[in-house]
Amino acid sequence: MEGDLQDHNKLPELKLDAKQAQGFLTFFKKLPNDAKAVRFFDRRDYFTAHGENASFIANTYYHTTTVLKQICNGLNSISSVSVSKNMFETIVRDLLLERIDHSLELYEGSGSNWRLIKRGTPGNLNSFEDILFAKNDMQDSPVIVAVIPNFREAGCTVGLGYVDLAKRVFGITEFLDDNHFTNVESALVSLGCKECVLPIEITKSSECKPLYDVLSKCGVMVTERKKVEFKGRDLTQDLGRLIKGSNEPVRDLVSAFEFAPMALGVLLSYAELLSDENNYGNYTIGQYNLNSYMRLDSAAMRALNVMESKTDANKNFSLFGLMNRTCTAGMGKRLLHMWLKQPLLDVKEINARLDLVQAFVEDTAFRQDLRQHLKRICDIERMTRIIDKQRASLLHVVKLYQSSIRFPYIKSAMERYDGQFASLIKERYMDRFDYLSNDDHLNKFIGLVEVSVDLDQLENGEYMISPSYDSQLSDLKSEQESLEQQIHNLHEQTADDLDLAIDKALKMDKGTQFGHVFRITKKEEPKVRKKLNTHFIILETRKDGVKFTNTKLKKLGDQYQKVLEEYKSCQKELVARVVATAATFSEVFEDLAKLLSELDVLLSFADLAASSPNPYTRPDITESDTGDIILEGSRHPCVEAQDWVNFIPNDCKLVRGESWFQIITGPNMGGKSTFIRQVGVNILMAQVGSFVPCDKASISIRYCIFARVGAGDCQLRGVSTFMQEMLETASILKGATDKSLIIIDELGRGTSTYDGFGLAWAICEHLVEVIKAPTLFATHFHELTALAHENSGQPSGIANYHVSAHIDSSSRKLTMLYKVEAGACDQSFGIHVAEFANFPESVVSLAREKAAELEDFSPLSIVSNEAEQEAGCKRKKPSELDDMAIGAPRARQFLKDFSELPLDKMDLKQALQEVKRLKNGLQDDASNCKWLQQFL
Repeated sequence: MEGDLQDHNKLPELKLDAKQAQGFLTFFKKLPNDAKAVRFFDRRDYFTAHGENASFIANTYYHTTTVLKQICNGLNSISSVSVSKNMFETIVRDLLLERIDHSLELYEGSGSNWRLIKRGTPGNLNSFEDILFAKNDMQDSPVIVAVIPNFREAGCTVGLGYVDLAKRVFGITEFLDDNHFTNVESALVSLGCKECVLPIEITKSSECKPLYDVLSKCGVMVTERKKVEFKGRDLTQDLGRLIKGSNEPVRDLVSAFEFAPMALGVLLSYAELLSDENNYGNYTIGQYNLNSYMRLDSAAMRALNVMESKTDANKNFSLFGLMNRTCTAGMGKRLLHMWLKQPLLDVKEINARLDLVQAFVEDTAFRQDLRQHLKRICDIERMTRIIDKQRASLLHVVKLYQSSIRFPYIKSAMERYDGQFASLIKERYMDRFDYLSNDDHLNKFIGLVEVSVDLDQLENGEYMISPSYDSQLSDLKSEQESLEQQIHNLHEQTADDLDLAIDKALKMDKGTQFGHVFRITKKEEPKVRKKLNTHFIILETRKDGVKFTNTKLKKLGDQYQKVLEEYKSCQKELVARVVATAATFSEVFEDLAKLLSELDVLLSFADLAASSPNPYTRPDITESDTGDIILEGSRHPCVEAQDWVNFIPNDCKLVRGESWFQIITGPNMGGKSTFIRQVGVNILMAQVGSFVPCDKASISIRYCIFARVGAGDCQLRGVSTFMQEMLETASILKGATDKSLIIIDELGRGTSTYDGFGLAWAICEHLVEVIKAPTLFATHFHELTALAHENSGQPSGIANYHVSAHIDSSSRKLTMLYKVEAGACDQSFGIHVAEFANFPESVVSLAREKAAELEDFSPLSIVSNEAEQEAGCKRKKPSELDDMAIGAPRARQFLKDFSELPLDKMDLKQALQEVKRLKNGLQDDASNCKWLQQFL
């Protein structure tokens, strides 16, 4: 890209005469106004963009407006920018793979006659696949979703349809959602959605603003269509053309929903699927179930660094980058992408994956043998799709052939395995392999290619039909070879006549302008000038020599050219026939691709576990309502993979009734955030079917991971840091169940200390008493550790932990130990961290002085001596804690009473009266409770 930027002054200038310019301007101004569309015009050797698109490209990619030129003059003039082919490809990749706010259109033509030949969006890459994936694997399979929200008294019913154009799959579902659209968010993340089609009429609805926020958070491009396009009337009939098999299951599925068919209907027209007959009979459809996989929202995906980011310093910064050791060309990467967004909930299926990973880990030779063969497997999914769409050449057929002949080696390696999981491998792979490789399937395809394709020419990079495949082609080939021999004989005879050495002095050239011609150097020309003038026709004299011919050579050359054209035409017909025959094997290759990509990902998991310098272990998996979450010697896989890190392992024991809710305190930069994230990452890896970076692990299945980690403004959406924090927390409080895992880091820091602490305390109590999910809550509100002792005499399930640090008593130097230990911590060591950052000594001294004035250290009277020794923490005074114990339940009751008011059924006067009554009651109770007074 840098080369293009430096060479922008060398770009060809668009030159149009007045008539051409006016014609183009007339066409351009008739184009519909679409702020998201970036339109390019193919000028054969280069491309142009115009108007606002030209300014966008100049500013975004050239970083200067000097590249802009004007077409026409005066009021009719428009900006124009020229783009080289290389730069065009760079822009296409950026717009469709990196950005989420533009579609791309390519026009072809001249004057005022132009037509749209290609259109692409982040969700529909088909038209530009040849550019996007010419040099890189297709790592992800983008999905387009259509959503119809329907608001009723009981809540919002969402109809959702989706299409994966790469895998040729439709999905349909309908569900109730809350006002934060948490279910929609989970579906978008799970499906890997890149584009969402919405009815344009909902844009003005305040109820739908959170939906747009969700789409923005998930990095999804919004495309708006009129509501009349969301129609499901003829959907069953239309799907009948596209779906494989019988119509009845499709009719039954569609009729089960009220709104979802309309969502799917708009996708059929938007993606123009019915206009291409190659789509007919090639799609499948299924009902998407929100509860089929672990649910992850965008906050959890970011907090756990599941997917790659532009800001990653290296590939091991993300879980995908670390775990991606796949060998196949693209298929394995796409499946790994999908698995990481769809962790399993079925214990049996998780254990089946773990059994296979264990088999590959324990048998190194078996694993390495399979991986060597998989490295020679092409992107079968993509090749099959290209062949089905009749866009293929012999190259694509040959690539499938080359993968097919590797298949017996993979099968043979698996047949030799005789370990403890041999029966599972036979059941899961060998039976299907036997079926796919029989004489009616892969062997038949291999035979077809070996008979029809000239495999000897592959070494020369030529993909041609074998002459022996067709009698007409064979005759033409023989005639072509006969003419080549006659031309060669004439070459020899002419060399003798002119007394010149063949090939050294007298050469035979073949070009598009003159066909077959003789050529001699200018040095040799004087020796034979007399004969040339009398017996030959001189065609051209240049620095590199003299080209000449005679009637015999011209006649033979014309005959050769005619036979060659016939041969090429016959080749083209036969290639189309071979490609069409290859397309009949598409189902075989689709099944084969599924098996090989799954094998590739499981081998990738095994390679990660076996090659790690620190041990990975197989986790024990239990159902969600049984067992605990025990991670002994756990590590964060991405952090430990960094060259500069010597990772210190930690235990995490989330035990029901004892330490199901853990409050983690300790110094800044002490490792709290890393510890709580690594627990989430370990659980996600286990439910994907991978070994985990622990000495020993036992995991109770989690149906959802919620994460509230880190702070970041969303100012473009009008959301402050604290508001973003509250929105994410509200999503947890509404969506979490006892089968979730909750990770919260530094909640309540974005507002005043008292407000933040009050919120943190109330949220903790709600999580413990109502949701009852295993939770890791990292905080600097050390007073929260009192929650562990609030219900004296009864196990609360709350446990205090801290990350340890050591301070040298003489030098005050702080050393992080990065070890998580039982008990609470009494300091955050913020001032010590400021010293690390080289704050001026005067600032550090004043900070110590002010901190000493504000802090009030006193023992916690309600804690037993034993607990006191364990905690040794800073706490509020006993009187303040008594106040809190009395005030907190009353405050909760007030909030509960307020939340239950039927405000939607009251007028303003009634509502104000009820609120005043509740407030007066609370004020009466607060007269003897300072904590409640502060709450008010």
